[in-house]
Amino acid sequence: MKIIGKRSEIDAFLRKLESRNAAVDRAIIRSVDEILDNVRRNGDTAILKYTRTFDDNKAARLRVTSSEIKRAAAKADPKILRAFAISAKRIRRFHEMQKERSWSFTEGDTILGQSIRPLKRVGAYIPGGKAAYPSTVLMNVIPAQVAGVKEIAICVPMPEGYMNPYVMAAIEMLGVSEVYRIGGAQAVAALAYGTSSIPKVDKIVGPGNIYVATAKKMVFGIVDIDMVAGPSEILIIADSSAQSSFVATDMLSQAEHDEFASAILITDCRKVAAAVFDQIGIMLRQLRRKEIAKASLDAYGAIIVTRNINEAVSLANTIAPEHLEVMTKRPIDILPMIENAGAIFLGPWSPEALGDYSAGPNHTLPTGGTARFSSPLGVYDFYKRSSMLGFTREGFLRLSRVVEAIADVEGLEAHGNTIRVRKELLLKRKREEQTGREKR
Repeated sequence: MKIIGKRSEIDAFLRKLESRNAAVDRAIIRSVDEILDNVRRNGDTAILKYTRTFDDNKAARLRVTSSEIKRAAAKADPKILRAFAISAKRIRRFHEMQKERSWSFTEGDTILGQSIRPLKRVGAYIPGGKAAYPSTVLMNVIPAQVAGVKEIAICVPMPEGYMNPYVMAAIEMLGVSEVYRIGGAQAVAALAYGTSSIPKVDKIVGPGNIYVATAKKMVFGIVDIDMVAGPSEILIIADSSAQSSFVATDMLSQAEHDEFASAILITDCRKVAAAVFDQIGIMLRQLRRKEIAKASLDAYGAIIVTRNINEAVSLANTIAPEHLEVMTKRPIDILPMIENAGAIFLGPWSPEALGDYSAGPNHTLPTGGTARFSSPLGVYDFYKRSSMLGFTREGFLRLSRVVEAIADVEGLEAHGNTIRVRKELLLKRKREEQTGREKR
């Protein structure tokens, strides 16, 4: 990792950062396509075959029973379960604020509005085994429950049959009973197409490896998906007031994820830049995952020195990071200038890890610059919206000429005819009424 400041150096780093979003290897695409096709044609038979091949060669059934969930959850440390309960309460309270409601208004003789309804059935992919993330259960299931989704199916890979107690405890805590011991692209296929034992869903959420992400991308359109998540990233804007040890440890918190993670500091203070660089060197030697963190920092980490904070913010908006920390004297003054970020952490006492686990906002965030146009996972992702229109005869007549004119200019004759046939009927009735009066 280098300290850089020249425009040419910054541009070169940005190009390297963008290279993480390069096209998926064709061999992976072919492999995923084959898995999707096999599951689509052969259902449970194909899924069981893949589960025995990739996860557990002794797997006999796909669904995890309630008693199995309970037995595994019982092995979890009660202190950790209390931490889960506190986090779940905060996550639920935050997401309750995102609820949407149906609405309508009248405009003369017209009623217009929008009907908001929850999705009926959602599938959540949760990483399992020894590298498991129970917080992902909370972050993906709670917003769906708040939205009112009635059916939630969870897929969890279980290498060698191992059921992670903490993942199972989080599942039990939220009251989800439909759980399957499957992972990879085959789990995505099962949720998207459905099988004799796994009903298809309306939407798939949750993170996974490159095979899971590719499968989600390929089934989009058959079902909805939350996003195609890429490697984790953090960007910190800091001025001379920043505590270098805070900045360094927060950068390492993302670098330890994997070799493709990105950790960036942008500061207008060379002294802070140098201090953070030194702190990272010291802290890195003490990390259990130091080889992964080092590879991440070498490839996609940087300390960028700018002329001022405004320039730092502008650069951050260009990068559009997943996590953006602001460590300045008055971070609240910076907030209105920030345009693109998945989540914004204000001040030295708001480390990204709070957001990952317990603060309340969702930790499923846009990556790879997609914060320019997308948002964190939320309750709104589990709704569907229907427009509502209701016109009286008078309201129809008032708008009829406008619609006819637009239909004609677009050359869509049948569209215009839907208006004309109604107007002709009204005219016919009017003539009949007039004739009836004359006869009387």
